[in-house]
Amino acid sequence: MLLIPAIDLKDGHCVRLKQGEMDDATVFSDDPAAMARHWLAQGARRLHLVDLNGAFAGKPVNEEAIKMIVEAVGDDIPVQLGGGIRDLDTIERYLDDGISYVIIGTAAVKNPGFLQDACSAFPGHIIVGLDAKDGKVAVDGWSKLTGHDVVDLAQKFEDYGVEGVIYTDIGRDGMLSGVNVEATVRLAQALHIPVIASGGIASVTDIEALCAVESEGVVGAITGRAIYEGTLDFRAAQARADELAD
Repeated sequence: MLLIPAIDLKDGHCVRLKQGEMDDATVFSDDPAAMARHWLAQGARRLHLVDLNGAFAGKPVNEEAIKMIVEAVGDDIPVQLGGGIRDLDTIERYLDDGISYVIIGTAAVKNPGFLQDACSAFPGHIIVGLDAKDGKVAVDGWSKLTGHDVVDLAQKFEDYGVEGVIYTDIGRDGMLSGVNVEATVRLAQALHIPVIASGGIASVTDIEALCAVESEGVVGAITGRAIYEGTLDFRAAQARADELAD
């Protein structure tokens, strides 16, 4: 089980939001590159970046901070990035900057043709981010719920050739209320590609619960607020996950 620290970028700072509310941001660091080096030193094997301003603007905003993070970790670990990615040129630029995986969220739901083109143009580099509440997909920074069923949509995107799915239960994200294991497993069982859990991870208990369903196709977990506020010790949690995998 891969534990993936999240670095959410707003105005060049490393922040966390509660349930996607831009006005409810806690700044954890003014130096995202130093934060990336910190997680690398703590044993992270992948980083998850979100350009929050980009997600709301529909275009890259924190590209300078992103480049500095990629530079800081070098070739040591892969970096995945989402937020405001709406065209092939942006994907190409980020991959040239050294990003390993580009995450497409809202644009995948609103414009499936774009996702299909991205998978064709950059095979192996496209992950789809599906944010859902009660099984229905949300878009536009979670501000709108669609009628799309998350499993149906994920299966369609799997056919396009996406590398994996990041599944976020938006009712739990940033709330430290525990991960929605059942919904994550239900999605993973319906797919052949890996699923990464996100949203609500609060403690090592959540990590253990996810490790128990790893064989269903849940390969990783993104963690943010818990590792910044100290309810989850990242190094100890990854060690525990490794121990359970043995």
